[in-house]
Amino acid sequence: MLRYLSLLLVALAAAGATAASYALSAWWWCAAGPLLALTGLGCRCPVRRRGAVPRVSPPAGRPHGGRAVVRERAGEVDVYADGHEFLVPSLRPVEPPEEPPVVRVGGPDCRQPYDMALLNVSGMSFGALSSRAVLALNQAARLGRFAQDTGEGGLSEHHLRGGGDLVWEIGTGYFGCRTGDGGFDARVFADKAALPEVRCVSLKLSQGAAPSGGGELPGVKVSAAVARERGVPAGETVVSPPRHRVFSTPRELVLFLARMRELAGGKPVGFKLCVGSRREFLALCRAMVAEGVTPDFVVVDGSEGGTGAAPAESAGRLGMPLTEGLITVHNALVGAGLRDRIRIGASGRVATGSDIVRRLVQGADYTNAARAMMLALGCVEARRCHTGTCPAGVTTQDRSRARALDVGDRSRQVLRYQRATVRGAVRIMAAMGVREPVGLGPAHLVRRTGPTTVRSYAELYEWLEPGALLAGPPESWAADWKAADPDSFS
Repeated sequence: MLRYLSLLLVALAAAGATAASYALSAWWWCAAGPLLALTGLGCRCPVRRRGAVPRVSPPAGRPHGGRAVVRERAGEVDVYADGHEFLVPSLRPVEPPEEPPVVRVGGPDCRQPYDMALLNVSGMSFGALSSRAVLALNQAARLGRFAQDTGEGGLSEHHLRGGGDLVWEIGTGYFGCRTGDGGFDARVFADKAALPEVRCVSLKLSQGAAPSGGGELPGVKVSAAVARERGVPAGETVVSPPRHRVFSTPRELVLFLARMRELAGGKPVGFKLCVGSRREFLALCRAMVAEGVTPDFVVVDGSEGGTGAAPAESAGRLGMPLTEGLITVHNALVGAGLRDRIRIGASGRVATGSDIVRRLVQGADYTNAARAMMLALGCVEARRCHTGTCPAGVTTQDRSRARALDVGDRSRQVLRYQRATVRGAVRIMAAMGVREPVGLGPAHLVRRTGPTTVRSYAELYEWLEPGALLAGPPESWAADWKAADPDSFS
């Protein structure tokens, strides 16, 4: 309504300036010309059918179409810069498979394993995203046979309506399975986890956007619908606690994961974290070994941040970057003799096929993307995520703004992006002589370390042998392994 009132006022001003140019002075055309142009632009923009931004915010929508082209064509890279990385092609490439490979997620205690795609939707909650954005992502997931992580904001009707595969994320606020005092409701959890759309359950310990700091949804975005899904008051800022109430030690965490899997009917259960202390993760590995219980997957998030809504104070400054986090988790699980039971997902800064392959080389089995999926939805990076005034209808709870996002059009756009990116990754692997991710290794990725020197990841990093920590850890791991306590995170 406000934009139509603004358009009316501009049109009236244009009419007045035009009349003045005839009645008073031709100089009035200096004002009438621009006002008439703005009136014509405003009349044209609201009736456009395709493209989220032009239908809501004409000025913001204009450069969007060209930005992708500029980005694509400006992709020149300084291959001689320190830190530049490249993948190693083979003189004996192979034909890429007709269907992209998938990753079987489900350890020995899992009764309903799930085949995960190489690229999936990372955790983004209803509340952080609009209902239309959530639905569009879910429809794309169904059409493309990949998974959508719900984020910690609960299992909303918008996640379920599209029929796509879901990874239900449970955070410290236990939204969607929350007791009146903010605890974990096992009965509600079991009922919802039994839904056929829920294929995996993920316990969020921390994330790259705000490691170990909980989460916050501004009150302006807590609509009645969001409040109902989360079980919180409408209009009030929702702050997730920094840590969980249902466990306080690594051993208790491992046993809680086992309980979640049982409540979920044997579906895959895992956890998500931004790695901080290597010793703390080794304490988790010690607890797994001691109890004979393992999660089915671990999702590693990087400290680089997520969708752009990350606090500037912590993004990139708190926690390990994704590369170090992945290598740490992979090595720890290998060294503890657990890697063959647990799949690793890489979440963060994944946008292209080469990004997927790099993360697979670094220790991941599959990847998740948030920022790239938002861009595919039509995000223009206006940096208004926390204000509820997103001009693209992606991160707003304002119904008039959210209507700008055409669910059918944007779901197809996300689908095309995901398929093209995975296809690119598969072709790159084929050029490297590999048809399946399991064929990739540290020697396949090389980093420039100086003007005339390059070293592969096999040379740059230490890679543990299976069971090495149990048999007698190497000197570089011995102190952390000895200090790792399955009954204490400190």
